[in-house]
Formats: sequence, structure tokens, C-alpha cells
Amino acid sequence: QVQLQESGPGLVKPSETLSLTCTVSGGPINGVYYSWAWIRRPPGKGLEWLGHITWDGHSRYDPSLRSRATISRDTGNNQYTLQLSSVTPEDTAVYYCARRYGHDGVLYDYWGQGTQVTVSS
Repeated sequence: QVQLQESGPGLVKPSETLSLTCTVSGGPINGVYYSWAWIRRPPGKGLEWLGHITWDGHSRYDPSLRSRATISRDTGNNQYTLQLSSVTPEDTAVYYCARRYGHDGVLYDYWGQGTQVTVSS
């Protein structure tokens, strides 16, 4: 029932800001007690957790990206966003949005299909 869909530019130039939107249907992003995450997979590498925003609007980030990443939400449109500034080619990846839940354990139960983002001049 819950569906997530990533959207945004597929090509970003170095030093610019990457901006992606996740549109959620089938459930509210402010419904207890879920969080909404951004995860990416660089070419030939594993999944990398970038950050999430909780149901009540608190954002958390991977420490290595904390200075560049911003996750925010628009509850009226049931969307949340990722902005990643000062991108380099190493930020090239398939970017996913996913729903997170769990208190003692963590599970990402619903995922978007992913969107390819390439950083290149």
C-alpha cells in the first residue's frame, strides 16, 4: 500500500547542490512512529545511509555528510527532500528513499525504485 517515488535531476555539475524529492503515498509521513530515509548506492559499492527525518520532523545524518546534507519535509504534499551541497563525482550513485521503523531494531520496509544521479561537468 505504501509507495515511495524519487524525483529530481539526473545530472548535476560539480560544486552544485543535488536536490531530490521523495513523494509518499498510502500513508502520512508524520504518522507515528516511522522515519523517512535517504540511502544511496555508488557504482560497484554497497548501500550507504545518508540520513532520515522522523515522523515528528527531527533530521539526522551520517556524520561524514552532516556538513553538506539537509533533509526536510512538506507534510502538506506528503513529501520529503534531500539537498546535498558541493557535490563531486564521488556523489554519483543511485539514490533511494525508504521508510524506516523500529525502536530496538531497525527495518526499512518500503523503498522507492531509486533514481540515478550523475555528477559530471
